[in-house]
Amino acid sequence: MIKNLENELLKKADKKRAENLQRFFKTGKGEYGEGDIFLGICVPELREISKRFLELTLNELRELLNTKIHEKRLIALFILVKKFEKAGEEEREEIFNFYLNNTKNINNWDLVDLSAPKIVGKFLFDKDRSILYKLSKSGNLWERRIAVLSSFEFIRLADFEDCLKISKVLISDKHDLIQKAVGWMLREIGKRDISVLKEFLRENYKIMPRTMLRYSIEKFPEEERKNYLKK
Repeated sequence: MIKNLENELLKKADKKRAENLQRFFKTGKGEYGEGDIFLGICVPELREISKRFLELTLNELRELLNTKIHEKRLIALFILVKKFEKAGEEEREEIFNFYLNNTKNINNWDLVDLSAPKIVGKFLFDKDRSILYKLSKSGNLWERRIAVLSSFEFIRLADFEDCLKISKVLISDKHDLIQKAVGWMLREIGKRDISVLKEFLRENYKIMPRTMLRYSIEKFPEEERKNYLKK
C-alpha cells in the first residue's frame, strides 16, 4: 500500500513549488530544516490523499516518517491524526506513545503544529501532563515546540495553566521558532481571557524576547502594543 501512496505523491509533485518550499522551510546547510526534501504538494492535496490510506499500519507509518521527503512525513501524521480520532482509549495510548517515540522525524514546524495538539494535547487533556515539562526542557527544538503546541488543545477548552507554566519554562529560549510558538499560544489565551494574558505579561513582559512579546500582543490596540514594546 505504501507503494501506491508513493505513486500518488509522485503524480502530484510540482518541481517549481518544491523549490519554493525548500527555501520557505529553511532546508539549507545550517538551517533548521537542513536536508529536508520537498515534492511540492500543497496541504489540501495531502489531506485528500491521506483519506485513502487510513489502513496503513503504524509500522508502515514509521517507514514514511523515516524518509527525508517532507510530504511523506506530513501525510503519515495526517493519517496518524485520523487514526487517533477514530480509536478507542487503548489504541489512542498506542498512537500517543508511537508519536513520542518518533519525534526525531517530526522535525519541522508544520509537522509539529498540524499534529501535536490533535494527538499529544487530546490524549493528555484528562491525564498527567508531566511529559510536556520534560519535552519543554529537551535539547531538541521540535520536542520543545511539541510541548507548547500540545497545550493548544487545553487552551481551546479554557484550560490555561499548563500553557502558562510551559511558557515560563521557555521564556528564555533562544530559538525564534519557540519564541513565536509561545507568543502564539499566549495570544490564543488572550482571545479567550484577556485578563489572564495581561497578568502573565505584567509579571514577565520585561524578560520576554521581543519576538515572543510581539506575537503575544499582536491583537492589542496599537497604542497598547507600543507601550509594551517601549518599556
